[in-house]
Amino acid sequence: SPKPGPYVKEMNDAATFYTNRVLKDYKHSDARHVDWVKSYLNIWSELQAYIKEHHTTGLTWSKTGPVASPMSMRSVLTSGSCLSPPPPPPPPGPPPIFDTETVKDEGTAARSALFAQLNQGEAITKGLRHVSDDQKTHKNPSLRAQCPSVRSPTKSHTPSPTSPKNSPQQSHAPVLELEGKKWRVEYQEDKNDLVINNTELKQVAYIFKCNKSTLQIKGKINSITIDNCKKFGLVFDNVVGIVEVINSSNIQIQVMGKVPTISINKTEGCHIYLSEESLDCEIVSAKSSEMNILIPQDGDYKEFPVPEQFKTAWDGSKLVTEPAEIVG
Repeated sequence: SPKPGPYVKEMNDAATFYTNRVLKDYKHSDARHVDWVKSYLNIWSELQAYIKEHHTTGLTWSKTGPVASPMSMRSVLTSGSCLSPPPPPPPPGPPPIFDTETVKDEGTAARSALFAQLNQGEAITKGLRHVSDDQKTHKNPSLRAQCPSVRSPTKSHTPSPTSPKNSPQQSHAPVLELEGKKWRVEYQEDKNDLVINNTELKQVAYIFKCNKSTLQIKGKINSITIDNCKKFGLVFDNVVGIVEVINSSNIQIQVMGKVPTISINKTEGCHIYLSEESLDCEIVSAKSSEMNILIPQDGDYKEFPVPEQFKTAWDGSKLVTEPAEIVG
């Protein structure tokens, strides 16, 4: 079994991969999640430092410490039973008093008055005043000019939603820095000379909202995530985990070394250039279109499209799904 120090370090690297997704979703919306990620990763770092100082090869028990006797253990177990029980809760308060008689009398009087008016029959109209033609707005144009227009109660007059004015987009400062074990590449515009050197196996790269730019990552890195980018190019040497493309468009990726998995989600337009060493790479795609894999052949690249349309049929025992051939 591995020693505790290296094992905790591996768990820290694994946790970093998943906490990056939390940062991706809440980095600009909720700082509590960002603080939680930092605190959580700090637990592994502090635990690794503690192990290096006190338990390098595992748990060590003191050879010179006192030996617990059976009487001391019995006293510890029985001490808990001597505690007095907590006091009982206070009795419930008196029920609320409602003056139901007053409410009942008022309701009875109102109903009696209503029925008394209804029982008048035709005599109920005797109290109405006659309106002459000169007092009717539909027969007197001068009254219509004086009275404000009244909206019909049957029609909804909710103001129609107007198209919002194109507010100026908030500009962010471009970022290219190493934060802990994560390379942050954010808000790069029209930059084709971005380079990351001196990478380590435990590091990850997170690329966010970069447009019309190209990034080269040299060395070996744990994972790479491309999120909300447009017309972005990526060239890297080796990745031991996964390369993930999310919510992007017009992405070009070139693999110089090896990568086990490339994931494409909610992306329109993605071209992947594989190397001779990475031909066994697995491509996982969902809700994406215009995906092409370029394979090196005879000193050039041959393009193979990734299927976007599938057909599913029941074979008697299970569902069978296969790419659908488009008949032109």
